[in-house]
Formats: sequence, structure tokens, C-alpha cells
Amino acid sequence: MIGPELFRLGRALIAIGIEAMPPGGFQELPTSVRIVLVDAFDNPGTTIGAIAERTGFPQSHVSAAVARLRDEGVLATERDEADRRRTLVTPAPGVAARAAEARASMPPIDDTITRVLTRRFGPDGAGDVDGVVEALETLGRLLLCAPSPVAAGVGAASGAKPC
Repeated sequence: MIGPELFRLGRALIAIGIEAMPPGGFQELPTSVRIVLVDAFDNPGTTIGAIAERTGFPQSHVSAAVARLRDEGVLATERDEADRRRTLVTPAPGVAARAAEARASMPPIDDTITRVLTRRFGPDGAGDVDGVVEALETLGRLLLCAPSPVAAGVGAASGAKPC
């Protein structure tokens, strides 16, 4: 696999992840705003500049996305007392707990993978579901840091590596 193939795979995995989530406001957000949202949940108490650095988005885009998500009650912001020029971004009170509850009730991705493979390869594609799910679980275990409170509920998932 080469870089462009990995990039295409990443985009395909994002689409599958979105399809696997229950309906809600998250899917209607532009991808770039979703990326800012996930980064803020993965790094509570972070700054706008740090989000911009991690995501590669211009600081003006991150500021606009954070303002939108703050206005929708998903994120909270406050001035950094150590450096009053910086804004700290955190999940809004109660949002992380509600997101963790929603995540705990989500079904495994097997049905979504079955749909995706069947669409792509017909009924025979469903025979590869177990292997694909196993490969995704392996990639997740090896490449992801300990999940955020939104991703893991309370505390890190077992076997997850700290960042």
C-alpha cells in the first residue's frame, strides 16, 4: 500500500464510521467541523491553536467551528488564565457523559460492514465480514491512543495505549 491508497482507505473508513452511527446531528456537520469536534473531545482543555496544529486546519476555521459547536451547546470555551490571549476548549458539561451513554448503546459495526461489502461485492462480499472486523479491531488497537471519554465511556478501554 502506498500513501494515496492509505488516504483513500481512510476516507472510506470515515464514510463507514458515519454510516455505522445512529442518526443524529453529528452526520449533518461538515467533515471539517466533525474533525474539530472529535479533536476537542479527545483533548479536553486544549487551545484553538493546538486544535489547528493537530488537524492542519487554519486557526480561523477552527475558531469558527468551535464557535458553531459552542453555540449548539456541544463545546464550552473559557479564557486561559495562564495566558489570557488563548481560549481553552472542552466538551460542554454533560455532553461527554451523554455521548458515552450513546456510544455504549451502539451496536457493533458488523451489520454496517456487511451492508458495505454486500453493496460492493454482492451477497458473496458478506463472507468477509469477520476478517474485516478483525482487521479493523487490530488497526484500532495498534494505531489509536487511549480513546477519549466520549469514545470509551469513563476511563480508557482495556488494552488501549496511552498517547
